[in-house]
Amino acid sequence: MRTYNIMVVGATGVVGRTLLKVLEERKFPVGKLMLLASEKSHGQHITFGGRSYAVETLSETAFQEDMDMAFFTAGGAISEKYVPLAAEKGIVAVDNSSIFRMDPKVPLVVPEVNPEDLEEGSRIIANPNCSTIQCMLPLKVLEENYGIKRIVYSTYQSVSGSGTRGLKDLDEDRQDFYPHRIRENLLPQIDVFLEDGYTKEEKKLMEESRKILHGKDLKITATAVRVPVRYGHGVSVNVELMEDFNLTDVKRKLSAFPGMTVIESKEAGDYPTPIEAEGTDTVYVGRVRRDPSLLSGLNLWVVADNLRKGAATNAVQIAELVVKKWEEER
Repeated sequence: MRTYNIMVVGATGVVGRTLLKVLEERKFPVGKLMLLASEKSHGQHITFGGRSYAVETLSETAFQEDMDMAFFTAGGAISEKYVPLAAEKGIVAVDNSSIFRMDPKVPLVVPEVNPEDLEEGSRIIANPNCSTIQCMLPLKVLEENYGIKRIVYSTYQSVSGSGTRGLKDLDEDRQDFYPHRIRENLLPQIDVFLEDGYTKEEKKLMEESRKILHGKDLKITATAVRVPVRYGHGVSVNVELMEDFNLTDVKRKLSAFPGMTVIESKEAGDYPTPIEAEGTDTVYVGRVRRDPSLLSGLNLWVVADNLRKGAATNAVQIAELVVKKWEEER
């Protein structure tokens, strides 16, 4: 396999550094590597593949036609300005922000779930929201086998989802970033409130789920909560299915799906938690049980590392799909 020239925008951030680690672990065929960040990070050095790379300042002239792919991990304002510039140069942009996710022309991809949405010649590819990604794997199984009428999400999201500012608020017990103290507390607000009372994070979860599952009329509601945990998101998912089900059969089908592990027994404490998920690329599912208040209701507990599968790893998996297509065309 040939190598590919890669750019990482936001290389010094939490997700950017995790992405570089994942690229190295998965032996992605990196040729030339360019690390970009804000001016204050200029000159920092990051080691990749045993070599030290100097971080360069992001600018409009950084996107050259000899680059093949650019990962964007620096936030919405940066992506909005620079992703189109990369695409114009023929560079495939894998974007971790929410800017392009709901654009009907932009694929929104979880590789295990909807790889077919990665259309030929896509220059901009959106990486979904962290909580959306982890929920899509079990929901894909349920949609394919039983059909879905309605989804209720209740998220328990770690502070690393806010980047270094959220981590500092927790670690230093301060209130510089969040509207309330996060240590020993729960905040039922992630991102800004919208006119209908939902937060932007909740809307992302609802709208992205419909796009990825190809269910534009799918009934979904969500409550997103920030919790005093450093890494790993948990999501309680309540699903109303179109068909009745055998619970043993559901667990068997979930266990057989790639990228997902079911932890389920009647032993006390036998369920996934963020600590076990941290540092892994697996989506863990537990507490699979019937909802007796619905004719065909099911409850799931879904946990994953938000920086890896919820961001960096999913982006690298998208890039691997792109490279596979390129190799097939050669």
